[in-house]
Amino acid sequence: MQKIMVIFGTRPEAVKMCPLVRELKARAGIQTVVCVTGQHRQMLDQVLEVFSVLPDYDLSIMQEKQTLFDITEKVLLRMQKVLEKERPDVVLVHGDTSTAFASALACFYLGIPVGHVEAGLRTHNLYAPFPEKFNRKVIGIISRYDFAPTAAARENLLQEGKEDSRIFVTGNTVIDALRTTIRTAYTHPELEWAKDSRLLLMTVHRRENLGEPMRQIFRAVRRACREHPDVKVIYPIHKNPSIRETAAEILGNVPQIHMMEPLDVLAFHNFMARCYCILTDSGGIQEEASFLGKPVLVARDTTERPEGVAAGTLRLTGTKEETIYHSLQMLLDSPDFYRDMSNAASPYGDGQASRRIADILLEPGAIVPELTAPAEFLKT
Repeated sequence: MQKIMVIFGTRPEAVKMCPLVRELKARAGIQTVVCVTGQHRQMLDQVLEVFSVLPDYDLSIMQEKQTLFDITEKVLLRMQKVLEKERPDVVLVHGDTSTAFASALACFYLGIPVGHVEAGLRTHNLYAPFPEKFNRKVIGIISRYDFAPTAAARENLLQEGKEDSRIFVTGNTVIDALRTTIRTAYTHPELEWAKDSRLLLMTVHRRENLGEPMRQIFRAVRRACREHPDVKVIYPIHKNPSIRETAAEILGNVPQIHMMEPLDVLAFHNFMARCYCILTDSGGIQEEASFLGKPVLVARDTTERPEGVAAGTLRLTGTKEETIYHSLQMLLDSPDFYRDMSNAASPYGDGQASRRIADILLEPGAIVPELTAPAEFLKT
């Protein structure tokens, strides 16, 4: 019986790890232990409820105005106790969060093998996005098993010297999640408000976009609304007070724009399925929307998901008002441009990533004890 611990702490991680948790729990030969850090609290709990996942451990680290120092210190110290108690055969972390980074570091200190789900994504700029790019890079150094969502991600890992035998192309588990959350009969008052319009769904929250970049993004959206009366915008707004203040100042008096509290995963996926297009600076949304055939304008200068740009379903706009406005105009005024983006094939998988990861972990001899650190280094 292999003991596998799955660790996550933010809403995006939970969306992508809960399908994997459910797959692992359904397999004979695996004892699955779930540990959440609570890096996000309310939003994390919403996802756990949607997927009916009950954690075995909840570190509850979240505090008001928490910093990267707070998150890293708390996860590292509290995770030590959990890992020493459970001694899992392998720990699975996801993506690029501070939860994933600190958990992987704790495993490294204790000589516990790490499996990195959504491995190999790169922007080739250590500060874009910050601190996620650093986190993902360091996890890739620590990890024994790399579950890459695409062939391009696998190639990134090979170029960095990772062993080919430790890299597995599985697709992205977020597509697995979409297969369980989209509802044909889903309704919501905000969707009723927007039903006779072309709905632009917007998520803007990146740390590096705070301040003037965000102001320019919001001004571009305001201009597009004024010039296209049939467009409505729904903006589930991040709880960061700075973001809310800027949004209220620029978007607050535009009747075509509704700002609302963050949506749970079930609601958000169904909003995506019913929108006309998306403007975002998020990461996972780029994969989700591509699978749903929704054109995505990415308000960033770089993306760790270039496969979507190459396929044509994503378009990098940066954060300059004129560039974003021009891209919105093309989507709204050019049927051919819209059709090309919406019909582009998604490169992020077929909804079977969790099954593939479980299969790999169950292969005879797949999970072996960590051998890279001399025994004397592992004494605590």
